[in-house]
Amino acid sequence: MNIWVAVFGMVGTVLAAAFAAKATRAASRATADATRAASLAQAEPNQRAADLAAFQAIRDDMQDEITEMRDETRSLKSLVRSFAWYVSELTSQMRSHGIEPPAPPDRVTEYNRTGV
Repeated sequence: MNIWVAVFGMVGTVLAAAFAAKATRAASRATADATRAASLAQAEPNQRAADLAAFQAIRDDMQDEITEMRDETRSLKSLVRSFAWYVSELTSQMRSHGIEPPAPPDRVTEYNRTGV
């Protein structure tokens, strides 16, 4: 009878060890998943901060480019107005000397008619 108790005890120990190993593997997987989720949750604010910094840098670069383009546009508008005044003066002088100036290009005529 003692032998059967020993055999049942050994079988029970082996089965308990197998169940314990299975439970340990499941627990380690759950711990790894929890650790991974925690690290992702912790990295999220850092990633958002990095994204925000990148977007701010892009916005600042674009704002600088827009400002530069506005300044260039103002300068070009001023130059066009100066040329228009100069051509008007030359046209006036030609007419005062009896010379009919050539007709302006269609684009100039359209601008003079519509203002656009």
